[in-house]
Amino acid sequence: MSNNTKRIALVTGASSGIGAATAERLAQAGYTVFGTSRRAAPAAQRPFEMLTLDVTNDVSVDVLVKEVIRRVGRIDLLVNNAGFGVAPAGAEESSIEQAQAIFDTNFFGVIRMTRAVVPHMRRQGEGRIINIGSVLGFLPMPYGALYSATKHAIEGYSESLDHELRTRGIRVSVIEPAYTNTPFDVNLLEADAKLDEYHEVRSAVYQRGKELMANAQGPAVVADTVLKAALAARPKLRYTPSGLASRLRLLRRFAPSGLVDAALRKDLRLDAVPMSLPRASALEKSAAQLS
Repeated sequence: MSNNTKRIALVTGASSGIGAATAERLAQAGYTVFGTSRRAAPAAQRPFEMLTLDVTNDVSVDVLVKEVIRRVGRIDLLVNNAGFGVAPAGAEESSIEQAQAIFDTNFFGVIRMTRAVVPHMRRQGEGRIINIGSVLGFLPMPYGALYSATKHAIEGYSESLDHELRTRGIRVSVIEPAYTNTPFDVNLLEADAKLDEYHEVRSAVYQRGKELMANAQGPAVVADTVLKAALAARPKLRYTPSGLASRLRLLRRFAPSGLVDAALRKDLRLDAVPMSLPRASALEKSAAQLS
């Protein structure tokens, strides 16, 4: 591209949190930015334009990408950020339908956007795709199995995709934030098949998560990492923002698995939470002690 041509960025899930901070940071760096939101965004003073998009809808994705191409002729950077989580719950506390819904947004939404944008990047002969993953993509969180699974899927998809596209001038990176102080928890989906057996630990993990989130870094640190990946002459596949995310990456890479396991349980206070047991299990335990 000519140095006088502004690069075009498309950021999904840009109405708040990491998406909004990323869109604003890219605009400050000189990109022409289109942010998207599932619902029509309220009027606000932003350095980027907001468009309506539902990443779970094939037609919505197709219409949005065609509109951007019609208006500006190209897309140089796609940031796949749209997603949501489930409030802490046991893996068996979400129905199959709920699990499919989470994957439809967090993972298949990434695939839909990528499939719609890549043909244009191939014709350009260049482009960047940055997927917002999580440290939970390499360090799964207990009572967050489904969200962790979507982020693991993004890791594998992104690595394969980068190998496929780099010879065509397109690079793919994953950003792996840790706890980030955003309104993300406002959109947490409650498990739809709750069990009494998990009540105490579910509540305890939720409260611990709130504590960690309240003291976490803001989304600007993630936005800065996205910009770093977007501008890198030789982009890496994975980027962990400074602070906790980078420390966790080092811990996962170099520490013995038993140490990591113990540290995770200690941090979430899992072994300090009394677990409700079904009556049958308690009776069986008593019987075993008597025999």
